[in-house]
Amino acid sequence: MADPGRKSEVLKALGRLARGLSALFWGLPLSMLFYVQAARADWMEAMGAFSMLPPVAASGLLIYGLRQMEQFQRQERIWRAALDRALFLAYVNTGLAPFLFWWHRMPFVPLYIAAVSFLAVGSLLFLASLNHLLQRLTAMLPDEALRQETRLFTKLNRGMLGFVIAILLFYLIFSPLRGLPRGVVLVLVRMEVSGVWVLLFLILMPLAMTMSLLWKIKEIIFSSVFDAEH
Repeated sequence: MADPGRKSEVLKALGRLARGLSALFWGLPLSMLFYVQAARADWMEAMGAFSMLPPVAASGLLIYGLRQMEQFQRQERIWRAALDRALFLAYVNTGLAPFLFWWHRMPFVPLYIAAVSFLAVGSLLFLASLNHLLQRLTAMLPDEALRQETRLFTKLNRGMLGFVIAILLFYLIFSPLRGLPRGVVLVLVRMEVSGVWVLLFLILMPLAMTMSLLWKIKEIIFSSVFDAEH
């Protein structure tokens, strides 16, 4: 017979894992929403300096979700390494989030420009890292169909995110330079005019697929917890 204490510990770890996945599910869209609004400060302008709090809180929700997952399969090195990478990026992004407010107020300060640039790249890297984390998570779950589906969609997501990161880095590296060829200058001008909305559109698909995977994995874990209890 299974040790009741061991079974209780496993169920508790699975419950925390499901809670963490739920926090990540809600934290991802909230982070994107508050990052954009803090930078543009449209409807958050009335909050004054407090408008820096929502993006920090949304980033903190992502950290909370990842910390909830720490008790699951602590002995698995690959899983722990993937979780630690995602946590590191989440902490970095949380520390950079307040610079969105300051950059909006003083957009020509080099420090604020650099911080917001790092935050943009770091957010995309976090989403790619989260996809890798989900792939490692499903590799430890007994559902083969879920493993295959997660492997397919996380590979697709990371490919699209890599493309977006390449475009963003191209702009961040070349836009401050002078004396560039006319073709490159025209591309940079076009990116400056409509690049933000194009990037947001390209990010929406991997974001939506990541949220879908988070929800599906959470539901499967919930089902396994309830089946084990009954």
